[in-house]
Amino acid sequence: MLRNNKLPQPQPVQGFYLKIQDWAKEDRPREKLMQQGARALTDAELIGILLGSGIRNMSAVNLAQLILKHHNHDLGELSKRSVQELQKFRGIGEAKAITIVSAMELGRRRRERDGLAKPRVNSSKDIYQLMRMELADKLIEEFWVVLLTRANYVIKKHLVSSGGSASLAVDPKVIFKVALDHHAAGVILVHNHPSNNPKPSQFDIELTDRLIRGGKTLELPVLDHLIFAEDSYFSFADEHLLI
Repeated sequence: MLRNNKLPQPQPVQGFYLKIQDWAKEDRPREKLMQQGARALTDAELIGILLGSGIRNMSAVNLAQLILKHHNHDLGELSKRSVQELQKFRGIGEAKAITIVSAMELGRRRRERDGLAKPRVNSSKDIYQLMRMELADKLIEEFWVVLLTRANYVIKKHLVSSGGSASLAVDPKVIFKVALDHHAAGVILVHNHPSNNPKPSQFDIELTDRLIRGGKTLELPVLDHLIFAEDSYFSFADEHLLI
């Protein structure tokens, strides 16, 4: 909390001072975001973009660092601050304070909605129920990958390939690319057998083994492979076949 209305105030930077526009182009927050994506930026650089400008002898990023330091570099603490509390920092007027509060609120709403909208997977049965809508009554074979967070919340269900009634081609590069693109912490493989027999074929076993080895190389674990039938399923994890 803010105590006694006494905040650390920006101090003049000693020595030679460079404005952000004088930085190397690849180091400027806006250009860095465009070239490398938002994830490449520090919290201070992102807040600096929100501020837009700094004050005398202090860039927007330096000012953001000061604000973060006062809040123990905890975005959760910063998100609790009101417009009026943020305005107590020299260089933070009403417009900048409103911008920060608005950004923090958008982040909170996203977390809230993600927690409500995304199911969590705790067992093979959960995966079976999750994929029933996708694979029930399918007359052709389809191969899906379910992407998970570290806490096993579902990020995305992705159709990798579909084919005939007996088998289909599966490219491991496609599976791992979509997982890496979505920053998944783990994957679950799912495909159906139109024959309604969930027993894995030799091809299923060999493919699973290849994907497990590929996932280990990328530090992206394959947590299960479910073979879907109309009223039953086969789980590699349940049968202790994930080596």
